[in-house]
Amino acid sequence: MQKMKTKLIGLLTICRKAGRMVMGFDPVKDALTGGKARVILLAADLSPRTEKEVNFYAAKSSVQVLKTECTQEDFYFGIGKKVGVIAICDDGFSLKAQQLLSESTASD
Repeated sequence: MQKMKTKLIGLLTICRKAGRMVMGFDPVKDALTGGKARVILLAADLSPRTEKEVNFYAAKSSVQVLKTECTQEDFYFGIGKKVGVIAICDDGFSLKAQQLLSESTASD
């Protein structure tokens, strides 16, 4: 599991540098309504209320929401910003993130 966290954080770091990531609830909501978001990642320690709101907007936009095992601290360590909601706005990066997360659930 720790290996998956490291790989996911590495992917997010590259994604941020490439400018294909949106961080924080309001920017992610805007990316969803604007049709830019491809997948939404949630921190493990995100509040249930925020998670419910993200799921609501994602369902309206038909975008998959994935809950990670990474905490907001883990995200801060990797991308330099303490956030609980991240939108990946690139098909390739989103597919890789989905792949990493499905591998981690398969190996549990």
